[in-house]
Amino acid sequence: MKISIITITFNSAATLEQTILSVIGQTYKNVEYIVVDARSTDDTLKITEKYKSNISKLLSEKDEGLYHALNKGIELATGDVVGILHSDDFYITKDVIQNYVAVFEKEKCDAVYADLFYVDKDNTDKILRKWKSGNYNETSFKNGWMPPHPTFFVKREMYQNFGKFNTEFKTAADYELMLRFILKNKIKIAYLPQFTVKMRIGGKSNVTVKNRVNANLEDRKAWEINGLKPRFYTLFLKPLRKIFQFF
Repeated sequence: MKISIITITFNSAATLEQTILSVIGQTYKNVEYIVVDARSTDDTLKITEKYKSNISKLLSEKDEGLYHALNKGIELATGDVVGILHSDDFYITKDVIQNYVAVFEKEKCDAVYADLFYVDKDNTDKILRKWKSGNYNETSFKNGWMPPHPTFFVKREMYQNFGKFNTEFKTAADYELMLRFILKNKIKIAYLPQFTVKMRIGGKSNVTVKNRVNANLEDRKAWEINGLKPRFYTLFLKPLRKIFQFF
């Protein structure tokens, strides 16, 4: 099974090397590593040059935002399975990809998700929050559930069948995509009960209260465009909980 890992970058020099090392240091070797850069002006491209022998495909050109860049990476991917690792995130152990492959092979599923640590941006040994996904059922999304997107590995044919990221969304295209894949189109998913990724705090959708409000408005839009009806909790209580959930 060939695994494509996509990392998108823009002026990511401060954290990118750790991300790259966590990918190229994996024990599972049938990995296609794709880096999509938005013409960084710092040392990002110097770092990618340093590891060019380990990067299968590097694209550096202007893009129209985060999800547009991810879609470019998906278009470049040739693996059976696609995973996304942002330039300030990294895999926790060297056997992460091997563990995902084992679940795909055992469960014969379309996607696998796992657990994630939020960590301090300067001290990544300091865990600030644990995102433990748990098992999925058809009521999970209505109860406010979603898997952490950096832990979500999905067969490339799912993007071919059901579409890539919707670039109309600014912060919640990952949520909309997983809602579309999992709830609307009922792809078969499996849970890997392990913490596989560390994510530094400060993501685009949770930097400020205003951003959190906007992100949750987009969550609601994600249900609407897919013709799905969320519960009262999903529309009202979940957004309030996230607005006041500081981590």
